[in-house]
Amino acid sequence: MSDTLTKLTYQTFQQGKSFFSFTHQALTTKLRDLLVPRLRQRIKPVSQELLLKLKVQERLNHLLEIDWQDTEKGVYPKELLFDNPWEDFFRFYPQVWLDIPQIWERIQLNKYQNFSSEIETDGYPSYYLQNFHHQSNGYLSDLSANLYDLQVELLFGGSADAMRRRVLSPLKRGLKTFEFVIPRQIRILDVACGTGRTLRMIRAALPQASLYGTDLSPAYLRKANELLSQIPGELPQLLQANAEELPYLDNYFHAVTSVFLFHELPANVRPTVIEQCFRVIKPGGVLIICDSLQLNDCPEMAPIFHNFQAIYHEPYYRHYTTDNLV
Repeated sequence: MSDTLTKLTYQTFQQGKSFFSFTHQALTTKLRDLLVPRLRQRIKPVSQELLLKLKVQERLNHLLEIDWQDTEKGVYPKELLFDNPWEDFFRFYPQVWLDIPQIWERIQLNKYQNFSSEIETDGYPSYYLQNFHHQSNGYLSDLSANLYDLQVELLFGGSADAMRRRVLSPLKRGLKTFEFVIPRQIRILDVACGTGRTLRMIRAALPQASLYGTDLSPAYLRKANELLSQIPGELPQLLQANAEELPYLDNYFHAVTSVFLFHELPANVRPTVIEQCFRVIKPGGVLIICDSLQLNDCPEMAPIFHNFQAIYHEPYYRHYTTDNLV
C-alpha cells in the first residue's frame, strides 16, 4: 500500500473513531442532563467561541499528523496506527452502557469510594480506593479492566492511543545514550502500566528490549498479561507494586515511562513516585511522563479542566493542573 493511501486510510480510521466517540459523548451527556440534573450544576459553561479559540479540532488534527510523521521517521511501524482492540470493542461496548446507570447513581449519592463486597481493598493506599471516572469498583475489578481502554478512547475522541504513542519518540531519543548496549539488555519500565497498551506500543517500537511493568491492580495486570501475550517477542515482566516503593535495584533501568498516572496521584505522592523513578534509572537514562496539560500550558482551558474534574471524579486533578512537575 502506498504511503498516500496508507495515510488516507489512517485519517479515515481516526475520523471514524472520533465521530463515534463524540456521538457517544453527546448522547450520554443529553441522557445525563435529563436524568441527573444535579451534576449539570457543577459544570462550568464552555462556549462555542471558547472551543473555537482553543482550536480543539486543530489540536486533534495536529496530534494525528505528529503520529503519522513519527511512522514516516521510523519511530514505530505504521501497523501500530491500526492496532485497535476490535474484539474488546464489540464485546464490551454494550457493557459500557450497562454500567452507566450505576455511575449516575453513585454521582447522585456522592459515593466516590464505593466497592462491591467481593472486592478486596485491604493493603491499598487510601488515595487509590476511589471510583475514578465513577467507574464500578475503581481499578480493582476485571470488569473495570475490560472496559478501561474503550472508556478512555471514548473520553478522548478516539485519540487515546495516539496520545500514548507520544512517549515513543522521546524514549528512542533518550536511549541513544546507551547505543553501546546490546538491544536485548536494554531495560524499560512502565509505571502504572494498566492494561499494557503502552508496553504493547513500546514492544512494537523496540522489539528486542526487555520490558517491565508495575501496577497496583491485579485485575489490570491480568488484562495486561492477556493483551501482551498476543504479540511476538519476550513477554514483559509484570509486577503488582506501589509506585511509591518500586521493587527494583537502584540504577537498574535505562528508561522509565508513565502514562496517565500523575493526575491521579495526591500532591504529596507525586514527588515520591518521581524520586522512585529516578532511583531505579541508570545515570544518563530517561524518564518520560505523558499526562494531561496543565494550567500554565493553556490558561484558557481552565473551564475544561474544572469540568473534567467535576464530571469524571478526579479528586487530585485540580492540584495536578497547577503542580510544578519540573
